[in-house]
Amino acid sequence: MKRSIGLWQLLGFSVTALGGTLLHFLYQWLGEAAWIAPFSGVNESTWEHMKLLFWPMLLYAAAQRLFFREGEDFWCVKLRGILLGLALIPILFYTYNGVVRKSPDWLNIAIFFLSAAVSFFYETRLFRSERVRCAFPKAALGVLLAIALLFVIFTFQTPTLGIFKDPITGTYGI
Repeated sequence: MKRSIGLWQLLGFSVTALGGTLLHFLYQWLGEAAWIAPFSGVNESTWEHMKLLFWPMLLYAAAQRLFFREGEDFWCVKLRGILLGLALIPILFYTYNGVVRKSPDWLNIAIFFLSAAVSFFYETRLFRSERVRCAFPKAALGVLLAIALLFVIFTFQTPTLGIFKDPITGTYGI
C-alpha cells in the first residue's frame, strides 16, 4: 500500500475535483429533484460547497478501502483528511472575504480545489507515516457517517446561521 499510495491519492483528488464540480450543478440539472439535494449543492452557501468536497471524498474512501485491507488506521486517516478539507473551505473563504469583502467566482473554485489538494496531500503523508495509530477505527467511520447524516438533515432543515446562508439570494437551504 505505501508504495502506491501516491497514485491512489492522486486518483482520489481527481475523483473529488471532478465529482465536486459535477455535484455543484447536479441539483439544477436534475430539475431540483429532492433525492439529489443532500448530495449536491442546492445554493451558493459555504455549507453547500463543503458538501461538494465531502461526498466525493467519502465515496472515494469507501471504494479505496476495498483495496486496502491492511491497516487499522485507514478510517482515522480519512477522517483527518476530510475534516481538514471541510475546515479549509470556510477558513479560506471567510478569511479572504474578511479582507477583500467579496471574492470572485474563480477564487471560490480555487478554494475548493486547494482544499481537496491539501486534504489528499495530508492523507498521503499520514498513510506513509509510521507514527499514525488509530485507537478507534470504527469510531472514526462513525464520525464520518454522522457528518454525512448532518449534510442530509441540514439540507432539508437548514439552521439560520451564516455558513448556511446563500450570499446571492440571502436564503437558507432549499
